[in-house]
Amino acid sequence: MDILLILFSAVVIFFFAGVRIIFEYKRALKFRFGKYIKILNPGFRWIIPIVETVNIVDIRVITINIDSQEVMTEDNVPCSIDGVVFFKIDDPEKAVLEVEEYKFAIMQLAQAALRDVCGKVELDTILSKREEMGKNIKTIVEKETQEWGIIIIDVKIKDIQLPENMRRMMANQAEAERSRRARVILALAEEEAAENLLSAGKLIDKSPSAIKLRLYQTLANIASEKNSTILFPFPEEVLPRNTKELEVEVKPEKVKGKKDKK
Repeated sequence: MDILLILFSAVVIFFFAGVRIIFEYKRALKFRFGKYIKILNPGFRWIIPIVETVNIVDIRVITINIDSQEVMTEDNVPCSIDGVVFFKIDDPEKAVLEVEEYKFAIMQLAQAALRDVCGKVELDTILSKREEMGKNIKTIVEKETQEWGIIIIDVKIKDIQLPENMRRMMANQAEAERSRRARVILALAEEEAAENLLSAGKLIDKSPSAIKLRLYQTLANIASEKNSTILFPFPEEVLPRNTKELEVEVKPEKVKGKKDKK
């Protein structure tokens, strides 16, 4: 009985030692005496202990940070650039058998590609076209990783660190540009206001009543401050309504004077 119990216990231990639970988002590569056999799909799986081993691979989207890289741009500006790589394993067999430590390999490729791409363009291009820079890096990394069964989903440039003196120069440039825009807008506003005032003046000249109303409005605005005194040397009714009335009044007198001389 003792021998049977021992054998039964050994069988149970042997059985449970070979049990493997593979999650839906993972795949397992089965090896027997170090030789690749097949890929184990998700679910309950059993392998022969000691004889067989498994290497589990995650097939979800994986994120790897690109460490900050010192880059000298084409216009000789030093800057530190970092980024992030998004990829997933399309063929677990190749990812395990074709390359050692695929994560480390992808990170090294991404760092080299980042330095290569950013070193061939000017700083303004890097700052304004991050998406394009990321696509160029993705193209280089994707070309190298196709044989590894890995799909590069995207590469993003996260941060660009510039020297302090370069930051000050860019801030001064931005301030000068905004000042220029403000002056242009002010000049356009003055030009538009002058045109409107000219049109308004022409309309007011056509109506004596409008001139009086404008005069009264101006006086009301001045009087609202209560810090000035307005003096009229003669009544406003004495003033001629317009220049045409002056011409009408003066011309008959000139004609009478000529008749008297005759």
